[in-house]
Amino acid sequence: MKAALFTQSGTVNVVDRPEKHPGPGEIVIAVESCGVCGTDLHIVEGTSRSTPPVVLGHEFAGVIESIGPGVTDLHPGQRIAADPNISCGTCSYCRRGLVHLCARLRALGVDIDGGMAERCVLPAAQAHVLPRGFPVDAAPFVEPVSCAVHGIDRAGIKTGDTVVITGGGTIGLIMLQLSRHAGASQTIVVEPLGWKREIAQRLGATIAVDGTKAKEAVRDLTVDGADVVIECAGSTTAVDMALELARRGGTVEVFGVCRSGQSVSVEPHSLFFRELTVVGSYVNPHTFARAIEILAAGIIRVDAFRVSRFSIDNVHNAFSVLRDGGTHKSMIVPAS
Repeated sequence: MKAALFTQSGTVNVVDRPEKHPGPGEIVIAVESCGVCGTDLHIVEGTSRSTPPVVLGHEFAGVIESIGPGVTDLHPGQRIAADPNISCGTCSYCRRGLVHLCARLRALGVDIDGGMAERCVLPAAQAHVLPRGFPVDAAPFVEPVSCAVHGIDRAGIKTGDTVVITGGGTIGLIMLQLSRHAGASQTIVVEPLGWKREIAQRLGATIAVDGTKAKEAVRDLTVDGADVVIECAGSTTAVDMALELARRGGTVEVFGVCRSGQSVSVEPHSLFFRELTVVGSYVNPHTFARAIEILAAGIIRVDAFRVSRFSIDNVHNAFSVLRDGGTHKSMIVPAS
């Protein structure tokens, strides 16, 4: 079985591994497709945590091939999407319902072998059955949509709000569509690449501009700034911009994943005087099923995204194309 194995910073190798067999409470799936995201890039660069050696891939879906002892509500042949985040259920955070902040949180594709392989073993509890007819191309987007749904919940968008989104990548475009669905009357996408701006406007952005025109766009469309700014670029520059673009009393959400160890300068008096609300948003507590429903209902369109597909053998190209900004989503398709 072919798999993309991360062993140490900067090193991902395509390896042959023994076939998988499910243990108690586990299933084995044949992976249909697995997305590559910015977190994967950070893991390989050594700027985001992981537990190597590990098969990468936390945005994946597939078909159940076999089930282990004790699995009674799933059966071979079902198509599932995998929720990668596994909480312990017993720490103080889990007992408060904050499963995403679990002190012992582990994740498929980060700490446990994930979906960049021909087959994957996973706990049956992490498998969400996809509705009949659910689009194959949409299945790997369930995980990022589930994270974005939590982000929208945290942002607290109200009907009529003006929302700025920094970054027009996969997450930015998902946030754009969710913001509009949440009632935003105006949406401004800040993105340096022209082709990404064009797709953002195709998906309903009021305006899409590069960073040099962001302040002007916000000034033209609002009284004194955006009600909500969602940072999706994963850069300290974008975080600084987000803090500037919010109105007094506004909300800034840090959603993008900046490299570990980076920092921004914040003037406490500005936070005080402007009464800004600054929130973070981390993974996907209890939002995975909602993400499936949202995609099944067509609330989020992923057909407009630029998707580049690669075999496992070409995993390095998949990383390079995503890193260089040539696609919204690199996708590993094991059967290709």
